[in-house]
Amino acid sequence: MTQTTPEPGVDTGVGSRRSRVGAAGKVLGQLRHVADRPHGGCAHVAVHRSTRPHARITSIDVSEAAALDGVEGVVTGADLYKVLGDRMFTGPAFSDQPPLAVDRVRYVGEPVVAVLARDVATAREAAELVYVEYEDLEPIYDVADALAERAFVHDALRPSVVFGDLRHLSGKTETNIAYQYNLKLGDPESAATQGTSVGFEFWAPPVHHVPIELPATIGWVEADRLELYSTTQTPSYVRQSVADMLGLPLSHVRIRVAPLGGSFGSKMYDRLEPLIAALAWLHRREVRMVASREEAFLLTTRHGAGVISSMSADADGNLTSAIADVRYDTGAYADVGPRITAKSGMIAAGPYKIPNVAIRSRCIYTNKPSAGPFRGFGVPQVTWSHETLIDELARARGEDPAGFRRRNLLREGDESYMGTVMHSADFVGCLDAVTEAIGWDKPLDRGSGRWRRGRGVAVGIKAVLTPTVANAVLQLNQDGSATLMISTVDMGQGSDTIMPQIVAEVLSMDAERIRVVAVDTDVTPYDTITAGSRSTYHTGNAVRGVAERMRERLVDLAAKRAGGSSRDLKLTADGVLNTASGEVYRISELIHEHFGARGATLTEEFNYTTSWQPYDKETGRSAKATEHWFAGAVAVQLLVDRWTGRVRVEHLVVAGDVGRAINPTLVEQQLAGSAIMGLGHALFDELVFDQGQMLNSTLLDYQLPSVKDLPGKLTPIIIESPHATGPFGAKGVGETGIIPIAPAVANAVRDAVGVRITRLPLSPERVLQAMDEAGVEK
Repeated sequence: MTQTTPEPGVDTGVGSRRSRVGAAGKVLGQLRHVADRPHGGCAHVAVHRSTRPHARITSIDVSEAAALDGVEGVVTGADLYKVLGDRMFTGPAFSDQPPLAVDRVRYVGEPVVAVLARDVATAREAAELVYVEYEDLEPIYDVADALAERAFVHDALRPSVVFGDLRHLSGKTETNIAYQYNLKLGDPESAATQGTSVGFEFWAPPVHHVPIELPATIGWVEADRLELYSTTQTPSYVRQSVADMLGLPLSHVRIRVAPLGGSFGSKMYDRLEPLIAALAWLHRREVRMVASREEAFLLTTRHGAGVISSMSADADGNLTSAIADVRYDTGAYADVGPRITAKSGMIAAGPYKIPNVAIRSRCIYTNKPSAGPFRGFGVPQVTWSHETLIDELARARGEDPAGFRRRNLLREGDESYMGTVMHSADFVGCLDAVTEAIGWDKPLDRGSGRWRRGRGVAVGIKAVLTPTVANAVLQLNQDGSATLMISTVDMGQGSDTIMPQIVAEVLSMDAERIRVVAVDTDVTPYDTITAGSRSTYHTGNAVRGVAERMRERLVDLAAKRAGGSSRDLKLTADGVLNTASGEVYRISELIHEHFGARGATLTEEFNYTTSWQPYDKETGRSAKATEHWFAGAVAVQLLVDRWTGRVRVEHLVVAGDVGRAINPTLVEQQLAGSAIMGLGHALFDELVFDQGQMLNSTLLDYQLPSVKDLPGKLTPIIIESPHATGPFGAKGVGETGIIPIAPAVANAVRDAVGVRITRLPLSPERVLQAMDEAGVEK
């Protein structure tokens, strides 16, 4: 496979289908990831992990581990606490997670002791020789146990105060509820008693991200500075977190990132970095840890979520009421659960016009591995609820599910029930596109014998993370090439491809001559996070801004050369054109003349920061809860085997409103990729726990979709409803396709065999059981 370079003159700006940067290197194994860094002479780290879900540590014996030949050090949580004190507790919402357990453990698999050794095998062998004695404490296995409050995962909660949208968090004691968000509009309880109502209890299980590349962190000290080379989506956050933990100024901490081999949220915030940073700093040597696949399962999961919800419509088919009680299982540590709880809770009734709404969304501690961000940021779990409800409500009224949705969908300029006005969120366009592509209004062959055919549809909404900060620095070289410095991490979404396209569009140059610098906090400027599909909009605006400043700079240089004003000057692909005289001033000549030297550079920088209006304390509403919305829809045609319960997807159509497609090929790939991942969540993915013990934390036991499980036909559709303040009208798309997949599949199963399933995944066993309980003829 080769990566083609466009011929000179070929458009590589906004809207072009430019080839993905680095594609050939990834396919051929030439691209080096973090774990590929040479590691001669470093100490390898392995950890001894807890065998109890909730217990007090009474003693730790490390003598056998320390005596093993090749072991260079053994460190306990108590050792770290003696040096770091409470600073060793980190987290993006609450400072509640230690790199090694102190005093007690809170889930099976929590790191208790770290071993440093000359090779991985020795480190792991020594970790097995550690002996820990425990005094069991009452475990909290699920949210029902947690809400009973017979025991508490944490004695006290301390806000970490890192992000603007989490500044309102307060300290708490004697509670397992890390955060609660409430939204109230009108009188939903009274409205629900009129017309037609449906209600169910839903469950979306915890799942794992399973990126191809495993988490890895390498740390060392140079003079008085700590350096980390890590697989992280949040380098700016990691720098702040590690600096706080070690009591260092930010200038003494450097975080570098290589292109990631996938992440989907698994490499955000505090993973391996706090432990490796502490060990490297205290031992003053290079240390290295690459998680095993089994360990990766323990680092983070998607939140399991239970939703008790109902929806009502009046006699004319207009939605009148929506009520939802959402319970996110955040595990032993909050991570960014409070943000997920609010951002997902506020749209738990879907993208519909509803005058009466009551939503309670809670982030709840349990004694399980910590849950954190996952593609969709908690929204797929609540979409599973509201898109099932509205489908069933349409059927209860004898209406077409697609038509019923279309009548009630929010439109441009509507004020949503969460208080924010809708802009650039074309739900109707997405719905119409997928139903037309699936042939919704055409007769359907329902099948015969053991196979039955059905169609389903669902619509999704998500808010982009707001407020956030993005910065960009652009260096224009004397030869007309350019270097772009941003801290957006390319993890497969293609940011290193589309950001140069934005620069190229503004500066009328070839995107192939623009290089994005690998993320390095010593060089690349601050960026809040690479997550939540925020980068195209936020970093894209910063990149457009810095490119426009560079354009102005070039025009000013040309004006000086022309000896007049810039009024008649225009930047073109050939240089700065004087429209009055027809003369063209080439970029290389302007920069050479300005500095008097070849190889010089012009440098510009730009900041893009968004703002929000915090939720009203009484109603949970906000006039500006988000900078922009994601809108998407999915339609599915599938077959259900009535003998086995197996589901086979024949055609899956996914549409997303991207505002403006910077690179249509990458947009289609994102829509298709997220839909396939969502299909896994609908039919296969599920982490199974028994008394706090994860039972399927290997790829032998954890079910993922394979090539044979892909739809017979997959159709991604781009909808463009330009955003007024997006870069050339663009928004993100990485999560849009995953949000409505599961309910669309479940709705199609309902259409095929007449059973309504409210627990994911739709495994053959679950489908067959539902058919048996409903008395479906086989």
